Amino acid sequence: MFQVIDPAGHFEDTLDPHLPKDDLVRIYRTMSLVRTLDTRMLSLQRQGRIGFYVPSTGQEAAQVGAAYCLRPEDWVFPAYREPGAALWRGFPLLTLVNQFYGNAEDIMKGRQMPNHYGNRDVNYVAVSSPVGTQIPLAVGAAWAAKIRGDPVVTLTFFGDGATSEGEFHTSMNFAGVFKVPCILFCQNNQWAISVPREMQTASKTLAMKAAAYGFEGLRVDGNDILAVIATTRRAVEKARNGGGPTLIEAVTYRMGPHSSSDDPTRYRPASQVEEWKKKDPILRFRLYLERRGQWDNDDEAALQKELDDLITEAVRKAEKVPPPPLDTMFTDVYAEMLPHLREQLDEFMRSGERRRPEISDKFPL
Repeated sequence: MFQVIDPAGHFEDTLDPHLPKDDLVRIYRTMSLVRTLDTRMLSLQRQGRIGFYVPSTGQEAAQVGAAYCLRPEDWVFPAYREPGAALWRGFPLLTLVNQFYGNAEDIMKGRQMPNHYGNRDVNYVAVSSPVGTQIPLAVGAAWAAKIRGDPVVTLTFFGDGATSEGEFHTSMNFAGVFKVPCILFCQNNQWAISVPREMQTASKTLAMKAAAYGFEGLRVDGNDILAVIATTRRAVEKARNGGGPTLIEAVTYRMGPHSSSDDPTRYRPASQVEEWKKKDPILRFRLYLERRGQWDNDDEAALQKELDDLITEAVRKAEKVPPPPLDTMFTDVYAEMLPHLREQLDEFMRSGERRRPEISDKFPL
């Protein structure tokens, strides 16, 4: 398993990709933003202020590190645990929080589940709950790009549980046969909700599954941001230059629940969680930056205040926005409204004065 920084923050200089200081600080800030966002959004969900949340605490390095290696014109096909990739690519924080609330400024107009976001402006495809369905989409988009001669790369995130799905194997086979420019990035966080990795596959690793489909599989310490960047960068360059796909297994750990609907204490031992806390990707990267003389306690305190203030302000704004207008059920279907939808909209608006108070009573702002 490839590693640059160990859990104590020591690093192998010959393996260090030596990123610019500004990039290092921005990477650390984005990882810290994801962690702070997780804490605040889970709290809001418990208070009943948002309906659902999928945390990614412990997996920040895998998300941000993989996204760091892409160009703006590349495409990301996420699962539901990659806010770091979205934020790194320029997904505005307020737009993200609006989606969690499903309010009128949610670019999906409240039609998706909370935490199932997408944004065409940053080539970040909308999330879908069914496990693994994004993988064939990413492979298909990569094949289309190859046919068109478009020099873009697609990257799809999925968990270890998705490797048990048919979509994974079909996509791996297709990607290998047609040598598409796609990175299949598996965040092996050890648990598919309550099912441990060892009960999903007899394979020694997940990366080795690529050999059966005729292309390279790489295994990397998913809690080591520099190792993730070095590994993904190599795979992206190969794909962009016509070398075909790569399966990356980023070995990491889901520190919190699968979602806000899950209680992980019912199926995994606390001792396992405590052991993985010692491998925390954010602490590890901070120790690296400190050893490089690029971070200190004052920097940390200032960053935490900045992030807390940012999220507080985003929540304040989101909670002032009303739900999406009801008429968007008709206006937000086709680019030009079809006659039958116009007829339905007119009928709806005629009866709207009777129906809207009932909806407002049931779902107060």
